[in-house]
Amino acid sequence: MSAFEHIPVMLDEVMEHIAPAPGGIYADVTLGGGGHARAILERSAPDGTLIGTDRDPAALEAAGAALRAFGDRVTLRKARIRDLRDVLDALDVGRIDGVLADLGVSSAQVDQSDRGFSLANDGPIDMRMDPTEGETALELIGRSDAEALANVIYRYGEEHRSRRIARSLKRAYEEGELQTTGDLRRAVHRATGPKRGRIDPSTKTFQALRIAVNEELADLEAFLDLMPSVLKIGGVVAVISFHSLEDRIVKHTFRNTESLDPLTKRPVVATDAERDRNPRSRSAKLRAARRVEVLA
Repeated sequence: MSAFEHIPVMLDEVMEHIAPAPGGIYADVTLGGGGHARAILERSAPDGTLIGTDRDPAALEAAGAALRAFGDRVTLRKARIRDLRDVLDALDVGRIDGVLADLGVSSAQVDQSDRGFSLANDGPIDMRMDPTEGETALELIGRSDAEALANVIYRYGEEHRSRRIARSLKRAYEEGELQTTGDLRRAVHRATGPKRGRIDPSTKTFQALRIAVNEELADLEAFLDLMPSVLKIGGVVAVISFHSLEDRIVKHTFRNTESLDPLTKRPVVATDAERDRNPRSRSAKLRAARRVEVLA
């Protein structure tokens, strides 16, 4: 079984908004295990096509295996979500009928301790979605002074104890005591106190470092800015976010882009049954918008 096999979040709701149809051209810019992509291909049979991208080589390989049965109806490329227009240009594709972005870190990435995303499983302080390029979270901590690091933790983690945490992380780094994610968690706990409730106090710091390392919010903004040049009139973009920073960007962009008509006044959330079945869906929010013609 591939490590990237997982249950796609809000599958029915996504399909309802994108409405795949025969002959359509669709993009899934966060392939992961390929669950959403498979559903798009099944619903757009016999001749709908899908362009799938992911920045994680392991995810791309897993999706390729999972979608092999669809043959030349699938085209996969390694790319960040902000690169969608470049991918389409390279394939000589103009505008498309639908786009899906399922944001954040996947369950498969969290479960692999050597990726450094997990609070529960000890591993290197990496956190890169593409482990072949860019700086690791440990390198970010090392090159940042305490003030800059506190700003990262506050901005991307919305953590009000950011200054204490940053000082603790820098002290641990300088004393050679910051080698693994377990060390990172303990350094946060020294600043915040140990876990007392359901949520580990290092959760927000892990989130902040991951977002910063992967430039997730900048990528999301750039991706959304592409939509008027990517979608056909009537085409739909659907975005699943997992924290308030992402959802805020999506909401504001859909509301303030003249050529995008929001289809979701409020974010769609998973049903109680799905939340029980798939814990990852509990924090998921789905928003969608349709490309409309702007009259001069």
